[in-house]
Amino acid sequence: MAYSCHIVPRPVEWHSGIEVTGYWFLDRPSAWLPPADLVRFLDAGPPPVYIGFGSMILADPEATVALVLAAVAQAGCRAVIAAGWGGLTPKALSPNVFALVEAPHDWLFPRMAAVVHHGGAGTTAAALRAGVPSIIIPFLGEQSFWAHTLVQRGVAHEALPQNRLAPSTLSRAITLALNDFSMRQRAVTLGALIREEDGVARAADWIETMGTVR
Repeated sequence: MAYSCHIVPRPVEWHSGIEVTGYWFLDRPSAWLPPADLVRFLDAGPPPVYIGFGSMILADPEATVALVLAAVAQAGCRAVIAAGWGGLTPKALSPNVFALVEAPHDWLFPRMAAVVHHGGAGTTAAALRAGVPSIIIPFLGEQSFWAHTLVQRGVAHEALPQNRLAPSTLSRAITLALNDFSMRQRAVTLGALIREEDGVARAADWIETMGTVR
């Protein structure tokens, strides 16, 4: 099971043949360098909010971009907007918004003030490890589960239904995440715990041990 017990406690009824290893992270290549314009943007002001929906396909990308930009303006924050598969690509940018093609989450998320995302397992894990609050807008599948779980852990407020999203609701959620000191501290604490885990090494050790036993 490639998740952290700090996020979902191991059920007591599970037998010893089920191992919860911690998350399996695929980190950036050692030769990767961030784009210079992204670095300049990050250095030019306070940590921004990341907004991106990964592999989710948007029914109306232009309308979603307009909604996101309006929410960012209402919240008065800086933002990095990631295109993703859905094409979340602003054409007209204010100085407070950076349009991102892609960047590794393990480098980018620790530099964010909060992460607005779809609640996919990988993005959720990356936000948790970075130690920043999440604002989750589930689209499908297990994403609502992860949204509910992060609310229980106190590192996210209630999920925002994707089909009823509005600038005012997203702006309000961003403002709450940026100003909830207790939630931010809980995110920092959970992030430190997750960074202490090595899910990949633990999984490899478990597989080799089980192979030897059998």
